[in-house]
Amino acid sequence: MRRLGITVGVAAVIAVAVAAFSDLSFFAVFAALLLGFAILGVGWFFLRTFATPAPPPPEPGTLRKVKLTYRCPTCGTEVRMTAADTEDPAPPRHCMEDMELVAPIE
Repeated sequence: MRRLGITVGVAAVIAVAVAAFSDLSFFAVFAALLLGFAILGVGWFFLRTFATPAPPPPEPGTLRKVKLTYRCPTCGTEVRMTAADTEDPAPPRHCMEDMELVAPIE
C-alpha cells in the first residue's frame, strides 16, 4: 500500500512538472504516467516469475501423485495406484505375477 502511494506521488510530481513546461494537460500526463507505471509493474512481476528457480525435487521416499492402472494377467483384477515413491514405480504383484500396466483412456 505504501508503494502505491509513493508511485502515485512520484507520478503527480512528474505530471505537475511536465504540465507546467508544456501545453499538455495535467490529467493526461498523470494518467499516462500511472499507466506506464502499471505496465512496468506487470512486466517486472512476470520477469521475476520467470527468474524464480524450480522447486527442488522431493526427497527420496516422499510419496508423489501418480495415476496408474494395473491389471492382473491371470484373473483380470484391476488396481489403481494414486501415490508412489517414484514417478515410474514397479508394478504390484497379484496371483504371484507382476500386474500389467493398462494405458489410461484420456
